[in-house]
Amino acid sequence: MSTDVLAALRAHPGGAGVLAALGGRDDVWVVGGAVRDALLGREPRDIDLVVAGDAVALAEQLGTVREVHDRFGTSTVTVGEALVNVATARTEHYPQPGALPEVAPAPLEDDLRRRDFTVNALAVDLAGRRHEVAGASQDVAASRLRVLHDGSFRDDPTRLWRLARYAARLGFGIDPHTEELAHAAVAGGALGTVAGQRLGGELGLALTEPDPAAALAAAHALGLLPANVAPRRGLTARALALLPADGHPGVVALAAMAGAVDPGALRAWLDDLGMPARERDRVLAAAAGAAGLAARLSAARRPSEIAAAARGLPVEEVALAGALGPRDAAEAWMTRLRGVRLAIGGDDLLAAGVPAGPELGRRLEQALAAVLDGEASGRDAELAVALG
Repeated sequence: MSTDVLAALRAHPGGAGVLAALGGRDDVWVVGGAVRDALLGREPRDIDLVVAGDAVALAEQLGTVREVHDRFGTSTVTVGEALVNVATARTEHYPQPGALPEVAPAPLEDDLRRRDFTVNALAVDLAGRRHEVAGASQDVAASRLRVLHDGSFRDDPTRLWRLARYAARLGFGIDPHTEELAHAAVAGGALGTVAGQRLGGELGLALTEPDPAAALAAAHALGLLPANVAPRRGLTARALALLPADGHPGVVALAAMAGAVDPGALRAWLDDLGMPARERDRVLAAAAGAAGLAARLSAARRPSEIAAAARGLPVEEVALAGALGPRDAAEAWMTRLRGVRLAIGGDDLLAAGVPAGPELGRRLEQALAAVLDGEASGRDAELAVALG
């Protein structure tokens, strides 16, 4: 396990600039995931700073401030290539389970004790000295996720989702007592104490994890998902193998798990969580439509028939349909057919005497089918088919 956290941060894109901007201050610490990842020999994903003072003032000194949350004493700032989160060292009090915390300035030691898991309760000052809660570095070395106190999930049930995400991303096991607390919190209705949009935010983060299927599987194991939203790792893996770069792996993973859910119930659940409409509609389309699309793609015998089945549909739906059986057809659409365009357009047909209206579109579709099937190539050939 690496011990030179500052060296790891200097190798992070933008990290050297952050440390140089901080200079030799003795009231600022690098905290949380950046320290954990550096200890693991991984490139830190984020840089989080804690200051014993005004976080906004420090953020303004460092670079371009992007967000300020006065209630929690936090700011987000761009420093060169790095996005940096700056927070005032604080303690938290939860007035009731699931409520947003009330915060107050506090020493670093108290700030570390308020965190979600011991592996994130780590800090390094700018001289390279490490500060941590008891057992934090041992839990990092043991690849173990452990809460800091028994009321952690009751205070903030979104930590249940973070537990799933960290388990998947880091490949860490869950401390047995922490796992017991998590299941007890879910059984006791902890998730119902949190506004749906807060839980939806956590689901959204899970969908953007490097392995969203693993994050969702971990969430399912903890009871965070509806009972009939269940892992289908083989199906998901096959679909992800077909997904092009402009697709959303998290949408595919969730849609694959939700294929047996009534579409109305699935939409209601996603709406309760406040999922953005674009992602919601793609999940719904893929979950509800993949099986039918798979049948149509299986029946397609010509490239134009594949295109007719898949055109206009989300790539996530096509990928999931291909994973259900017609892999070659789905792959052909993704890699070759969906990028095919005509050299002619409506103006060419109008100039040739075709009247405006539905007939124009029908003739262009006829020409495109001929191009897809290799029966026409080039502008003149396309125009001949369209006018024939």
